[in-house]
Amino acid sequence: MHHIKVLQSVIGTLLEGGRGVTGTATPMQPEKAIQLYDMEGCPFCRRVREVLTMLNLDFEVYPCPKNGTRFRPVAEEMIKSMGGSVSFPLMVDQNTGEKLQESQAIIDYLFKNYGKTGRTPAKWKNLSKQPIAGMLVSGVRMMRGLNADGTNINKAAPEHLLHLWSFEASPFTRLVRERLCELELPYVLHNVAKERWQDMGPAVLRAKPGPYVPLAGGKREKELQSMQGQLQVPFLVDDNTGVQMFESKDIIQYLNRTYG
Repeated sequence: MHHIKVLQSVIGTLLEGGRGVTGTATPMQPEKAIQLYDMEGCPFCRRVREVLTMLNLDFEVYPCPKNGTRFRPVAEEMIKSMGGSVSFPLMVDQNTGEKLQESQAIIDYLFKNYGKTGRTPAKWKNLSKQPIAGMLVSGVRMMRGLNADGTNINKAAPEHLLHLWSFEASPFTRLVRERLCELELPYVLHNVAKERWQDMGPAVLRAKPGPYVPLAGGKREKELQSMQGQLQVPFLVDDNTGVQMFESKDIIQYLNRTYG
C-alpha cells in the first residue's frame, strides 16, 4: 500500500511540472522563522510552499486541516482580526510583523523580501485564480493532508516542534507532510532544494555517478552534519523523544505510533 502511495505522489510531482524541486544555494534566511498556517493538500498553500523551496527558506508549519482543533482556531482568530475570510494559507513573518493571507500576496512578499532581485519572476506573477495543476496533485493524492485525523484529539501537542528536512516536490516527503498535517503536528521544515543538475535524482541514483558531493558553500553542504552525514529526504528529528530517522514509511509508522 505504501508503494502505491509513493507512486501516486510521484505522479503528483510530475503534475507540478518541476516546481518545488530546485532552489538557490545561498538563501536569504531571516533571523526569525517565517510561520505558515497551512493545509498540506491545499493547492493554494502548495503554491506558497513551492516558492519557499525556490528561495530555499526554512519555515515553521502549523497545520490547519479541516476540523482541526490545535492551530486552526488560532489562525481563524488571526484572520478575523485582519478582517479577512477564513481561508489558507496564512503567513506570519516574525521579522517584520507582516501577516498575509492570499497566496499571490504571500508570493510577492517572499520574492520582495527574500529573493535575490526583490522582484517576482514573470512565471509567478498574476497566477490564475484556479490552480489547476495543484488541484490535480491533490486529486491524485485522494485529498490527503486536508482533514484532521481525529485520533489524537485527547493528546496535547508536542512540547517541541518536530524538524523535517524536505523540499516541496519530493514524492517521499509529501507523504510525511500529509501525515503531519492530519495529526496536527507542528514542525520546522528545513528546505534542502536541489541546487544544480548533479543533485537530480533520488539519493541512491543521482544524475552524476560516483559519491555525492554537495555544492561547496551551498545550503545542502551546510545541512549534511544535521542529517547524519547523509543527504536524503525525508529526514525527521523529534526532540521530544530523541528520535532521528530516514525513510517515509518508517517515519509515518513512528508518527502514528507516537502521536496518533
